[in-house]
Amino acid sequence: MKFGYTIIYVDEVEATIAFYEKAFGVQRNMVVEGEFGELATGETKLGFAAKKMLHGDGQFASPGGKVLGVEIAFVTGDVQKAYDTAVAAGAKSVSKPEKKPWGQIVAYVRDNNGFLVELCTPTG
Repeated sequence: MKFGYTIIYVDEVEATIAFYEKAFGVQRNMVVEGEFGELATGETKLGFAAKKMLHGDGQFASPGGKVLGVEIAFVTGDVQKAYDTAVAAGAKSVSKPEKKPWGQIVAYVRDNNGFLVELCTPTG
């Protein structure tokens, strides 16, 4: 078994892909207009699908709502720069970069849909 991808359900796929390109510097891999988009995130993909594609009921994030119990994490050598870029692109600050007891530098923002995004240095 191998972890292949995560799909997050959003209102507007194209707007979300464009936001991630601007806020986090991640390029799009593909977009199927109005239905699905995928970022070029390496071997494990991050995708976004229109909420209408969800099979069954779901609980969704919203910019002003509670943070859901899941996060997306991007690893970078310069968390402060990544944090500043994301906030300038419209991400909402949750916590500024800080050094954790185990040595990792971590910051949190919320994306344009209200999902929690961690920006962090590599571990070990």
